[in-house]
Amino acid sequence: MTDQLATDEDINALVALLQSDERNDLKSIDDLLAKHPDDPRLHFMRGSVLAGKAQPLEAHGAMQRAVEIAPGFAIARYQLGFFELTSGEADRALSTWGPLLAEADDNYLRVFVEGMTHLIRDEFEPAIEKFEHGMRLNQENEPLNNDIKLLMTEIGKLADKRGQSGDDDDDGDGSDLSATSLILGQFGGNRTIN
Repeated sequence: MTDQLATDEDINALVALLQSDERNDLKSIDDLLAKHPDDPRLHFMRGSVLAGKAQPLEAHGAMQRAVEIAPGFAIARYQLGFFELTSGEADRALSTWGPLLAEADDNYLRVFVEGMTHLIRDEFEPAIEKFEHGMRLNQENEPLNNDIKLLMTEIGKLADKRGQSGDDDDDGDGSDLSATSLILGQFGGNRTIN
């Protein structure tokens, strides 16, 4: 399969292009995908770009393809699950993340998934503990730590709001939305399936 993968030079050139030319991002990825249709990194990059363009169905398909090609592509699996979670599909996210829970206890992605599992249940304190622990473990992916920090900030805001209102109604309007739905809705909100 390695002969079917784009070279590191191709990937680095594509990343540089994506950072400088947003107008041709999909075309550039698609051109490289035409040459290397089984490169999971390209499918993952395509899914990430499509998610940023608010095209959730196509983004989900591309991210899912990356994980199908390379089930051990851990960051793609994590991001696919997070995308599903922010799209309101917690059960699907948990299923996607399942293999990450088999990783070693000191694997930052496993710890982040454990935190997300607590967050799904509106268990803020243990979620934050897991997120903080995961960030300490994560020495290789600073942008992911930044995303987790943003999520923790939103959790803190909601926890403060709850403490001030003195009730468990997440947004004060009497609805049944969970706190997690409110938080994660800010990160996504587009369903990935019809």
